[in-house]
Amino acid sequence: MTPGLHQWPAQERVRHGAPVAEALPPELGGAGRVALATTRSLEGGRIVAAARAAIGPRLAAAHAAMRAHSPAEDVAALARLLVEERVDLVVAVGGGSVIDGAKVACLGAWRGLTEPAALLAAAVTRDTPPSGQERTPPVPRIVAVPTTLSAAEFAPHAGVTDLAAGRKHRLVDPFMVPKAVVMDPAATLETPADLFLSSGIRAVDHAAERWCSRAPQPFSDAVSWQAMRMLAEGLPAVRRDPGDLAARAACQQAAWLSVMGGWAGVPVGASHGLGYILGGARGVPHGVTSCLTLPAVMRWNEGVNGERQREVARLFGGAATAHEALRAFIAGLGLPVRLAEVDIAASEIPALAALWDGDAPIATNPRPVRSAADLEEILRFAA
Repeated sequence: MTPGLHQWPAQERVRHGAPVAEALPPELGGAGRVALATTRSLEGGRIVAAARAAIGPRLAAAHAAMRAHSPAEDVAALARLLVEERVDLVVAVGGGSVIDGAKVACLGAWRGLTEPAALLAAAVTRDTPPSGQERTPPVPRIVAVPTTLSAAEFAPHAGVTDLAAGRKHRLVDPFMVPKAVVMDPAATLETPADLFLSSGIRAVDHAAERWCSRAPQPFSDAVSWQAMRMLAEGLPAVRRDPGDLAARAACQQAAWLSVMGGWAGVPVGASHGLGYILGGARGVPHGVTSCLTLPAVMRWNEGVNGERQREVARLFGGAATAHEALRAFIAGLGLPVRLAEVDIAASEIPALAALWDGDAPIATNPRPVRSAADLEEILRFAA
């Protein structure tokens, strides 16, 4: 037997399949001063309107300025708003950037970190586990209404971007995970198709890297395999019929499953790590980074986990190799699969590879990454 540690997140409930108008009110509980966090693109839409109506007179503040990759400036502004308005609950409506930004803003409110530099100084390494769940839950906490498949709403950690340095930093606290999640498939209808589908590839990345991990666990294997199976069916179904709410609901469930393997302590690898680099340095959306890096990393890792990869290949179309199957699957969704498609030239690869600081999750890749030269080799598979 291999010793392990399974940690459940400090999350109380997940409501799924019901409209926001019905599912959100019970989650407001005794909150008297609620903040609504979203983006400008969603601010005037139907789902945010439904959230506003559910919150009603308890709405104390609204913040709709969170940009992609949760810039430290935007997160700090939200943290200050939470403190100034004495907010006791945050409703976050949006994708990973909004939900991650709200998570870190709450952390900032708890610790008095309301300036960008202070938030960035609180960053930890990517292998730092959440701790301190035994204490009294701090205020405010989050109720998340996700509009993409990033699954940020199920994690006790979040990324914040230092725009000036072009680098993403990680913060963690067990109570950063939203206390409740409302998964309404209709909430995803206002999300642009390419964003929804690419966030689904991010969920594939969560599951596939853990399925192919160098340290698998039975729990992680079960949820990761099921997530891949459901996404392999659900994402093309949404591509064929964007109004298929059943397929969208299945994809939401799959995204949830895709991150559960992390609770069992199973790490992800270089695809995630390169995604952080491409996102921080070049602003590539995280879903799109997975479209580019996952097939390339599978190809580079094939010599150490080829047997596991054969199951990935079978689930995603049956090509001879996982990297071929994944690249064909992703392209079939109308998404980019090469660096050139996001305006990253082959000549930029050495500088991007040099940004790795030795941290996880590249450090937990199944085939050990020993240098920037190894990362260059992987990135050239995506060129």
